[in-house]
Amino acid sequence: MSVREFVVLGTASQVPTRHRNHNGYLLRWDGEGILFDPGEGTQRQMLRAGVAAHDINRICVTHFHGDHSLGLAGVIQRINLDRVPHPVTAHYPASGKKFFDRLRYATAYRETVLLDEAPVAEDGVLARGDSYVLEARGLSHPVESFGYRLTEPDGRRILPELLARHGIKGPDVGRIQREGRLGEVSLHDVSEHRAGQRFAFVMDTRMCEGVEALAEGCDMLVIESTFLEAEAALAAEHGHLTAAQAARVARAAGVRHLVLTHFSQRYTDPSAFEHEAREAGFAGELTVAADLVRVPLPKRG
Repeated sequence: MSVREFVVLGTASQVPTRHRNHNGYLLRWDGEGILFDPGEGTQRQMLRAGVAAHDINRICVTHFHGDHSLGLAGVIQRINLDRVPHPVTAHYPASGKKFFDRLRYATAYRETVLLDEAPVAEDGVLARGDSYVLEARGLSHPVESFGYRLTEPDGRRILPELLARHGIKGPDVGRIQREGRLGEVSLHDVSEHRAGQRFAFVMDTRMCEGVEALAEGCDMLVIESTFLEAEAALAAEHGHLTAAQAARVARAAGVRHLVLTHFSQRYTDPSAFEHEAREAGFAGELTVAADLVRVPLPKRG
């Protein structure tokens, strides 16, 4: 059975606190793992969360501020130390290649794993697989920053009542799914359209077109909410969002599950972010992220 869940490794912005590690997030998507923004301390948080280096197939870095990338050195060395048996692909802003190189080779170690670098230079599709398409969109931050989005191809959902109507049962159910037709009966005759799942990861940014495009129609949107609305001017000045802004984006985009994260150290009460998001009109599932929590993706609609 496929597993799709979002594992939170750290939720602090700029500096870690007593209760929040630097950023770090792993998306489990069927048999793959995508590590987003490994900040300082990510390797230890992986141990605490039960995430192994073998679980990582891709690394996606939104931008090269330290709270989103200082953990790269340790994670890359751990991948090699554990001799991960599959290639790992790293996506990051192309303008930050010098920072990636410095982190990748910060100290001496033996390279045992193929680490493919696939820098992001513009909006567009980065990878296509059987279970998702990965794309990037530019955001608005003092340094170049990209958000990431996974889109599962649409499929078909088999309906038992339609199978019964056409007298299809037993091994023939699997056959019509594989082959698309059984005699005069097509797959469309016994199924309905099923929209693929959509997931987006949006970190440090002001409001911009990229935020809205990434969020559109998502089943789960993980998005920074560094500040509360009282500090909206400060958020805009430093290239960040408030919880209210994130909630308004999610509401307009039809997001099913909103995950708020990347909190300024000035705030100690997580409930304030939930309250502000609800006041802004978001009525769907809502998680104010905490370190080491696991958030399952919503079931397909």
